[in-house]
Amino acid sequence: MKLNKLFGLLLLLLVVSSCGEKKYVKNRMDVLVRDMPSDRVFSILLNDMDVSGTFFHEYHHQYKIIEEKTPGKPEEYTTAWFEVDKNTFNQHVNDMGMELMSRGEDGKLVKSVGPPGYNNYVGNEKYGHWENRGGHSFWAFYGQYAFMSSMFHMMAYPVRRSYYNDYRRSYYGTGRSYYGPSTNGRTYYGTNSNYTSSTRPNSNWSRNRSSFKNRVSGRTSRSSSRYGSSSRSRGGGFGK
Repeated sequence: MKLNKLFGLLLLLLVVSSCGEKKYVKNRMDVLVRDMPSDRVFSILLNDMDVSGTFFHEYHHQYKIIEEKTPGKPEEYTTAWFEVDKNTFNQHVNDMGMELMSRGEDGKLVKSVGPPGYNNYVGNEKYGHWENRGGHSFWAFYGQYAFMSSMFHMMAYPVRRSYYNDYRRSYYGTGRSYYGPSTNGRTYYGTNSNYTSSTRPNSNWSRNRSSFKNRVSGRTSRSSSRYGSSSRSRGGGFGK
């Protein structure tokens, strides 16, 4: 009996010690930027995210890069999955489909979270113009850049000039995130928006989010029952 108690105590100390360790994970966006030429125009979007593990979680991001390897000719590609730290994951949990970082023709690095394309392409008269339709002004790309309408899903989710002006006037370069107008509690852009759910229906986050929340909830319930006290889920920010 004493041996079992000692083994249980050692196991508990090992678990507590493991929970207290902070695992260093590189900031992958910084690595991606570091590996690009310093004058290259690019945008980094959060394409997908995921959480693995039951007791000890690992957090992952997948990015979409829009890069001008040839000036004026944007190309897009999707990266591999990268592990990120918990703080980075929580910081961007509402930002799937959003632009997290970009550099424009002026060489300025912008880290404000905003709608895709708003920093380098929407509003840039080299690529398109504003046109009036039904009493409102919308962004339209020129014919040779029509593929960018598909890239940013603008056929189903057009960009109004009022949205763009609001972002550039009050959010661009401030570090504040802009998700567009809110309707019935849902923003126009971001993780929980119709824009993201319809353009990424098969994302890992869409498939696994519920099971992750259930695992955390179940573990929390068992912990509360065992120790007779309430405790909050470690992943409390994920439902936002």
